[in-house]
Amino acid sequence: MPRPKKESLCDDIAGNGCGLKKVLNIVGGKWKIMILCVIDNRETVRYGDLRRAVYGITNTMLAQSLKELESDGLVKRIQYDEMPVRVEYSLTHKASTMIPILLELKKWGEANL
Repeated sequence: MPRPKKESLCDDIAGNGCGLKKVLNIVGGKWKIMILCVIDNRETVRYGDLRRAVYGITNTMLAQSLKELESDGLVKRIQYDEMPVRVEYSLTHKASTMIPILLELKKWGEANL
């Protein structure tokens, strides 16, 4: 009896159609998942609070990561017309659907690393 074909993580690792490659391009790197975790925990977070919560991140890296997460549709940025200017970040629905997957990765890491 032939075995059912195993689903491949990526048929074409270098190809642009690989879903796993797309995800890693968006949330890969040292800081982005940590930023998503902080925003998920607090639901809405201001820049300064985020900077203090993500230990070791520079202002430049935080600003760049937030811009990329926003342009990729994972983080929503709301700027209030106040003085001083107040900016808040929250997860989009798209990012919220990724949280259960990140929780599974966390559990795997706790069990295996």
